[in-house]
Amino acid sequence: MSVLIVDDNVHMLRILATMVRGYGFDEVHMVQDPADALEVIKSTPVDLIFLDYRMPVLDGIEFTQLVRNSGDSPNPYVPIIMVTAHSEPSKVRAARDAGVTEFCCKPINAQTLYSRIVSVVNKPRDFIRAPNYFGPDRRRRDDPHYRGPERRHDRMQNDIDDIMNNDTVGF
Repeated sequence: MSVLIVDDNVHMLRILATMVRGYGFDEVHMVQDPADALEVIKSTPVDLIFLDYRMPVLDGIEFTQLVRNSGDSPNPYVPIIMVTAHSEPSKVRAARDAGVTEFCCKPINAQTLYSRIVSVVNKPRDFIRAPNYFGPDRRRRDDPHYRGPERRHDRMQNDIDDIMNNDTVGF
């Protein structure tokens, strides 16, 4: 698998690269400038992106939005794991709302990073396209009792099919 690490701090690039190589990733691209990272993903297939939040010129949120929404993005579905020291709730929400797949706080440890990788590889989330959002489904819990507004269409159809095939209604 191919990994792209985008961080303006060269020491963090090396730390993350060492960790992901230890997990068996054989192709690791390290880039300090997000604009250069955009060029890398256009010329090289990338299976996973690690990204810092705060960088000069183009930050992690803007980079994610370009990967997810730009017409010339070669893979808007690529998993993006944000690795950052900025863990305030507003920053986590901004990352989620930009289309980041997972969020990991610095200082980073091997177990946490590995769990995020396993999450995006083994349990990929469906992607959602809405008027103001494109990215992984932000809902992590599956509440079978939820009956409120904005239910997923496919689930509504499944409920209708269940009702049509049974004599009882489970509302």
